[in-house]
Amino acid sequence: MKTLRIQDHTTYNFSDNEIVKRILNGEKELYEILVRRNNQKLFRVLRGYLKNEMDVKDAMQETYLKAFEKLGQFNHQSEFSTWLIRIGINEALARLNSFKKSFELIDHSVPLSSQRSFKTNHIQELNPERKMIQKESVVLLEKAVDQLKPKYRAPFIMQETEGMSVKEISHCLDITESNVKVRVHRARTMIKEYLFDLSIDQNILEFGFSKCDEITDKVMSVIFDN
Repeated sequence: MKTLRIQDHTTYNFSDNEIVKRILNGEKELYEILVRRNNQKLFRVLRGYLKNEMDVKDAMQETYLKAFEKLGQFNHQSEFSTWLIRIGINEALARLNSFKKSFELIDHSVPLSSQRSFKTNHIQELNPERKMIQKESVVLLEKAVDQLKPKYRAPFIMQETEGMSVKEISHCLDITESNVKVRVHRARTMIKEYLFDLSIDQNILEFGFSKCDEITDKVMSVIFDN
């Protein structure tokens, strides 16, 4: 990982607004702090619109460049991250429109487990069986979230994964707070419905893959030990 190209380490403790002011006064190297501070949040939000990892990264880069160019337009009335996210959402939507026009399919999803996996990382030191159950549960949840349309997926990820407030989400998406609540509630409902439908699928209890390998290995181990 590259080190920050900043000599004055006290700037790390400055607020985003203070850093923006110093950047506008000529200390453009401080923009790296803003990028690092917002990388994770911006990735998660854009992941709510774009499923391809390269598309997300490209959109992030373009978002940061556009934000830097427009930094003088930031009015400090909202959080810098909120202002940045709005730029990012516009970039993601523009890319989606471009994809639709060129009839490109977005089908290489990025596992949300590479992010924070919806608050499951607090579970520590699980035994192998519990770890497998946790991993499979996260995968199922990720698939359920990926079934949502962006208008529902984005606010859901913002609230459940990033912990953003209804007010912040409202400002980022330029919709009312009531609409945010409705969309998040609808997203939860659709996720529950998806998981319920999956639970009654006959294939859900098939004894295959890792389960099959595990029991087979144990049986063969006992046979060859005797």
